[in-house]
Parts: sequence; structure tokens; C-alpha cells
Amino acid sequence: MYQPGLNDLDAVLAVARRSSFRGAALDLGMSTTAMSSAIAKLEAHLGVRLFNRTTRSVSLTDAGRAFVEQVAPGLEDIRGAMDAARSQQAKPSGMLRINTFATAAREILAPLVLEYLRRHPDVHIDVVTEGRLVDVVAEGFDFGVRMANLVPTDMIAIPLGAPQRHAIVASPAYLKKHGRPRVPSDLFRHRCIRVRLPNGSLFRWEFRKRGQTALIDVTGPLTLDEASLSRIAVLEGIGLGFFMEPDVRGDIEAGRLVRVLEDWTPELARLCLYYPGRRNASAAHTAFVALAREVAVARK
Repeated sequence: MYQPGLNDLDAVLAVARRSSFRGAALDLGMSTTAMSSAIAKLEAHLGVRLFNRTTRSVSLTDAGRAFVEQVAPGLEDIRGAMDAARSQQAKPSGMLRINTFATAAREILAPLVLEYLRRHPDVHIDVVTEGRLVDVVAEGFDFGVRMANLVPTDMIAIPLGAPQRHAIVASPAYLKKHGRPRVPSDLFRHRCIRVRLPNGSLFRWEFRKRGQTALIDVTGPLTLDEASLSRIAVLEGIGLGFFMEPDVRGDIEAGRLVRVLEDWTPELARLCLYYPGRRNASAAHTAFVALAREVAVARK
């Protein structure tokens, strides 16, 4: 006889949080078919529909909303009890989930994530990269990595490195043909790679120098939503690109790309690893925090 388990309840909360079976399935590492099947079995067991489904949207029914409101605190208590038990482990094991954005993931992968896995091979780390800011607690993550100014004030934060900077770059061939911009307003006469944000809006390039601020709505032949794609276009001489410095640092050092308007791109906030305070953190969680502090000291 079918009896709902913790995974089934996690599935309900994930779909409610994401308003999407696909998004929930990605969060939990399941296929969309398996997610739909788990919800359907639970609904059949309960005798009520938890979700309204259309081809365009998923939303909680009244019964589903009441169910989630009652189940969520109980699951949190269960997770807390499991964390308390895991905190007694001498050897780190289990899973850690980290939410961040792509540039930050590349920055922390080798010194933090991969080094941690070398030290603690019984731990699995799930890194999710996305442009949108998320509530790491509500969405089931152990850690987040963001710029310091975006870290919620109720979180514990560990700075992971030097302050970040933006970099505006072009290929040597592009600059030879079109010239070098000297001030931000020169960009109106240049071909630029436009950037689409996760919410669908177009990113305006921001510059600051000695109290002056300039927001430039650039124009150009191409709009992209992923830095690695923009980098390819810039390397091919299609136009100027706006990046986080780490994404193109190697290209600048190798001479494949040339930096411009550097005096208009001051330091930004540092990257931070952040997490909620826990009274009963698992051995895996405690060890990850300890390594993050090692990395922070080494990068000062």
C-alpha cells in the first residue's frame, strides 16, 4: 500500500515554491515525469487535488495551500532533527546544496568546492547557478554565494576574495577598425553586445568615476543572456562586451582581448559565502564553513 514519504512532501513544497513541475524537478534532481507521478500518487492517496494545472501555469488549490501551510513547519522540524543527528558525525557525508551565479561559481569552484571534495570524498555538492536572487532557506539550499551587498542581513557571511570589478573589452581587431572609446558616451558610436537579464529586461552598462555616474543603454547587432556566449562574440570581433572581470581575465592577460574604460569601472563588493545560523549543523556543513574561512584568509 502506498504511503507518502519525505520525498513526496518535498516534491509538493518544491512545486508550490516554483509554481512549475519542471523547475521543482530540477531543484530536487528528478525528472519532470517522476515529479508529476509523485504528486499524482499523493493526490490520489489524499483524495484531493493539491494543484491546479494548465498548459501555462501551476498553482495551489485551496486544499493544497492549507496542506503546504501545515506540512512545511513539520518538515522543517524533521530536517532540524536530521541535522542534529548528522552533527554527531565525526566524518562529513551527505549532500550540500549551493546557490550562486555563474561567474561566482567559476571563482569558487577550484579553491573551495573541488578542494573540499578532495578532503571529504563522502560528500556530494550540488551547485545551482542562476541570475535571479533566491531565498536559500525557502528553496532548500545550504549556502548561497553572492556579492556582499546582496547578502540578506540575517545571514552569516564569509568574504571569499578581493573586491570584484566589471571589465569592458574588445578584440584587438575590433579596436583597430572602430577605435577605442575614451568615455562612456563614446559607446553610442560603437557596436556592443547587449545583455538580457533573467527578468527579460536589457541591462544598461553602468560606469562611475569621481562621483560621476553614467548608465548607457548600448546598441549593437547581438543580444545574449549568458556571459560565455558574449565572450565568444567579443573574441570574434563582433563588438564590445561588458563582463565581470574574472570571466575575461585570462583573455586580457593573453592579449586576446583589450580592456577599455578601465578608469570608469571601480571596485564592487566582494563575493561572500552566506548561510543561516544553525544550532545543529552537520559535519559536512561545518567542514565547508571551515574551508571557506581558510580560503578567505588566503585571499586577503
